[in-house]
Amino acid sequence: MYSYAQRIRAVKLYIKLGRRLNATIRQLGYVAGAPAVIDQVQKTVPVGWKASLLAVDGDTSIQVPDQINRLPSDCTHLVLSAGGNDAMGCLDLMGTPASNVMGALGTLSKMLASFEQSYKVLMAELLSLNRPLMVCTIYDSVPGLVDPLKLALALFNDVIIRNAASRGVPVLDLRMICTEPGDYSTKSPIEPSSQGGSKIATKMTSAMVGHDFSSEICVIY
Repeated sequence: MYSYAQRIRAVKLYIKLGRRLNATIRQLGYVAGAPAVIDQVQKTVPVGWKASLLAVDGDTSIQVPDQINRLPSDCTHLVLSAGGNDAMGCLDLMGTPASNVMGALGTLSKMLASFEQSYKVLMAELLSLNRPLMVCTIYDSVPGLVDPLKLALALFNDVIIRNAASRGVPVLDLRMICTEPGDYSTKSPIEPSSQGGSKIATKMTSAMVGHDFSSEICVIY
């Protein structure tokens, strides 16, 4: 198990390397071999379905729209997982000294306002494609994650869930799926382990197949 100091080092390295996840993992000494989450999803989807990965390592919610140009023409469903990189990009700002709690909350509110604006634009663009959409929360049970950072992530997740609820979009709550230390990679604190990836893939497929998207009702899975 990696210590809190080692995990913070990993996040700082991630930012230093331009938010390039693969480069960060390589420098941390990650040994490839565990299946990627997208491969685990492919194994769980119904026969005839194909899972495609458009996400780019390090992209924030502002950059995700650039990925839409690579959307397969035969795409039938969309799953959005965004916000984690936005939160990590605010780590330096979270370290800003504050004279009181109100001052600290003011700093958080500025970060959240920026994230909410970009997330709203992103959701609107995805919904304009007229394909069933599901969004994911940011998981927060990473071993070693301190309570103040968990609180900050809760506020980012509040933005995600509020926007999903207002648009009738279902939510895959990764906080309720990746709940054990074994769900996270011991080499990279920002990646799910093979165990966590399998749990995500199974729940995602179950939700995508079972949800009635025509109802336009926000359900949390």
